[in-house]
Amino acid sequence: MEFTAKMIADYLHGEVEGDENASVSALAKIEEAKSGELSFLSNPKYTPYIYTTQASIVLVNKDFKPEKPVKATLIRVENSYDCLAQLLTLYQQSKPQPQGVEQPSFVAEGVELPEQVYIGAFTYIGKGVKIGKNFKAYPQVYVGKNVKIGDNVTLYPGVKIYSDCVLGNNITLHSGVVVGGDGFGFAPEKDGTYTKIPQIGNVIIEDNVEVGANTTIDRATMGSTVIHKGAKLDNLIQVAHNCHVGSNTVMAAQCGIAGSTKIGANCMIGGQVGFAGHITVADGAKIGAQSGIDAAITDTSTYYLGAPAIPLKSFYKSHIIFKKLPDLDRQVYELQKQIKELQEKLK
Repeated sequence: MEFTAKMIADYLHGEVEGDENASVSALAKIEEAKSGELSFLSNPKYTPYIYTTQASIVLVNKDFKPEKPVKATLIRVENSYDCLAQLLTLYQQSKPQPQGVEQPSFVAEGVELPEQVYIGAFTYIGKGVKIGKNFKAYPQVYVGKNVKIGDNVTLYPGVKIYSDCVLGNNITLHSGVVVGGDGFGFAPEKDGTYTKIPQIGNVIIEDNVEVGANTTIDRATMGSTVIHKGAKLDNLIQVAHNCHVGSNTVMAAQCGIAGSTKIGANCMIGGQVGFAGHITVADGAKIGAQSGIDAAITDTSTYYLGAPAIPLKSFYKSHIIFKKLPDLDRQVYELQKQIKELQEKLK
């Protein structure tokens, strides 16, 4: 389908600057867009491309001031990035959605499937499972017994949900996610061996959560591991037993959270951050990539970086000294040599 600049502006409550009849049928990045495609400008880093882009329409913020003529028709909006997200959501919703129950698949006796449902081939739905409206389980999904699933939940291929876990509404779990595997609980014995501690808790994932591919969320030893509403977890994250991830917290790939750690709401956490066990992180904390968090974070007025993590200003000061260490080492060696020579002369 084709959409004109006027139609798009009306939908986004924006203002057209240029040809309101300019039309597009696809979306593309500003540096790669061609005629008939729509793009956007949000990051100032990409501003030079707006003067060379072949896009027919470009979304820009209302405060954008061009320094040279722009060939494309502009649609001025409050936030071009947010508006792009709205258009992408609309595009995604317009695509045909799979429906029905494919075979072979297994749905345990007594499980009631909603009218709008998709069960992909080789999917297993266990005994006592409760499923809400608009449920999608792509091929090779496993849902263990007594799992509770809310409305508008999508499980992509290979998702595994162990028994007794609870999923709220509007949840997306991408391929390979494992929810409810055993926590890493082993008791050391006198002879050096380890005895497994049964993990009898579960995992609760609240509303509006999205979890990236191959992320694992372990069940609690007792009680619940909880991913609170609105949290977004990237790919390849490990959430250990009895952890809590706060509402609207975002976490990039390859983070690891050790057992019983509580991360607050609205935190922003970079990739490959490691959290020690049994610590708390206050609401609103911001942590840079590859940081190591070995103690509680209570001050959220600063950005943390490093391993172990320290406030950003302290990290930069330390890094400056670290870069000078080879020169300082050489200077110390020369001073030691001179001191030794003076001591010999004094003798």
